[in-house]
Amino acid sequence: MPFLPPKAVPPQARKKSKKEDKMTEAKEKTELSKKLNEVMKTIEEMSVLELSTFVKALEEKFGVTASVPMAQMASVAQAAPQAAVEEKVAFTVVLADVGSNKIQVIKEIRSVTTLGLKEAKDLVDSAPKTIKEGVPKEEAENIKKKLETVGAKVELK
Repeated sequence: MPFLPPKAVPPQARKKSKKEDKMTEAKEKTELSKKLNEVMKTIEEMSVLELSTFVKALEEKFGVTASVPMAQMASVAQAAPQAAVEEKVAFTVVLADVGSNKIQVIKEIRSVTTLGLKEAKDLVDSAPKTIKEGVPKEEAENIKKKLETVGAKVELK
């Protein structure tokens, strides 16, 4: 048995505070069924574009919106009018057009992604198509530069 200083009390013997009881209760309430866990996992694996489309479909299907009500937006806007404009830090690189050097574009797609030859060819054939999502500005510009060098048209979003 380990040595405990005279005033130390093991966590199991300590009485929980009301706050800790509420936190434990909240954790118990957020447990999901197997079916809901599967839905959550599916949503986590979605791309931003797929998730956006999914949210719009849910809004249309059930007649609801996921936006903040205007009254709340007004109070938030009044609370922080001097908020600095945030610079975008994550970009999506989209292949808009392949151009005339399709083979060179496929080679560059393979060099900037982890795609195999068939996957890269399929991506190029289905342009406009997202190449990478959530990349830093510098990396997105490098990818754009490489692809435009071989004749492709690329958009950063």
